[in-house]
Amino acid sequence: MKQTQLIKGVLEGCVLGIIIQKEVYGYELIDALKKNGFESIVGGTLYPLLVKLEKNGDLQSIVKSSPNGPNRKYYSITAQGVSSLQEFKLQWANLSSNVNQIMKKVDTFE
Repeated sequence: MKQTQLIKGVLEGCVLGIIIQKEVYGYELIDALKKNGFESIVGGTLYPLLVKLEKNGDLQSIVKSSPNGPNRKYYSITAQGVSSLQEFKLQWANLSSNVNQIMKKVDTFE
């Protein structure tokens, strides 16, 4: 299985987890994801996700001027986004626990 398939399943929660810390614009978010081990993330993956999260009410955006060029769209988390992040954390804890339980059993066969 390709890592990109696994990443797509958790990227939404990770994006909310970064944005809850501070308001960010797209490139800054890509940089934060890469610094946290998501080296393969590109704008073509991230920007549609940001649009989806905003459309769903998890994020809101505001355009601000930039000292280094064109205006930037900054994203911040909404109250609904905080709830979605909490739900993701619960689902992730459950899923990772289940996967770890199975992988521990696999270790005995290697």
